Amino acid sequence: MTDRAVAVVRAGALTTVQDLGRVGYAHLGVPRSGALDPGAVRLLNRLVGNLGAREGAAVLETTVDGCALRPRCAVTVAVGGAPCPVRVDGRPAAWGAAVRVPAGSLLEVGAAVRGLRSYVAFGGGLAVDPVLGSRSTDLLSGLGPAPLAEGAVLPLGADTAVRGSVDAPPWPGPPDELVLRVRLGPRDDWFTAAALHAFATRAYRVSPASNRIGLRLEGPALERVRPGELASEGMVLGAVQVPPDGRPVVFLADHPTTGGYPVVAVVREADLGAAAQAVPGTPVRFIPVR
Repeated sequence: MTDRAVAVVRAGALTTVQDLGRVGYAHLGVPRSGALDPGAVRLLNRLVGNLGAREGAAVLETTVDGCALRPRCAVTVAVGGAPCPVRVDGRPAAWGAAVRVPAGSLLEVGAAVRGLRSYVAFGGGLAVDPVLGSRSTDLLSGLGPAPLAEGAVLPLGADTAVRGSVDAPPWPGPPDELVLRVRLGPRDDWFTAAALHAFATRAYRVSPASNRIGLRLEGPALERVRPGELASEGMVLGAVQVPPDGRPVVFLADHPTTGGYPVVAVVREADLGAAAQAVPGTPVRFIPVR
């Protein structure tokens, strides 16, 4: 077959369709979702010729062990994010650069060598049906396409055949230490001075319980000066919420839009992309800024 589509041969542990998210629906209880590393999505789309407004074209986000795909048409592909082996019909292919994959060939995206999440972009982008303006899979609400399953077929958009001039741009490596700049508040007054000092000076570690909803942390518990719980209030991307155990949770793309635990700080959005690749055990430091 020569239709513009790609068939899933191996889905991997968790592979989802993601773009830059569905912005503007938090008042309806719909989170932004979207790729955890939007910078990687933009760069990969440029590499495969999705320029301008198409830099946000839908891609695949893999988790830990990659996936395998068989395009039904010749297509330009780029794999980036977490470093991983890439093969086309069993032969090594470039990672972090545009690769032409013939119709019917097997594209294998291997397990991450470092980091957690690799991204696969296609010339023309993935053309699954959008929901509220986005093609992203939202694991919390269930909006968007289901996570990939063997045998699924994903449509591709029209390939503009415009190629960027950079063949192999530099890629930031997965972090050995995750440094997150934060602005304190809005509920930092719920915590003791000693807790705020620990938050700003002590190291945390990424918990294995982390996911697309939140980066859960292990480390010093933050002691409160106020008992009880808040009435539910709005939550934003990067909010650092503190549940009853005192261990902070950094809200990521699929976070709930409301919550009743106090938010001690909010992470700058520019720092959140690195969280996509922070493996369990990675040290985390919070740096308060104005």
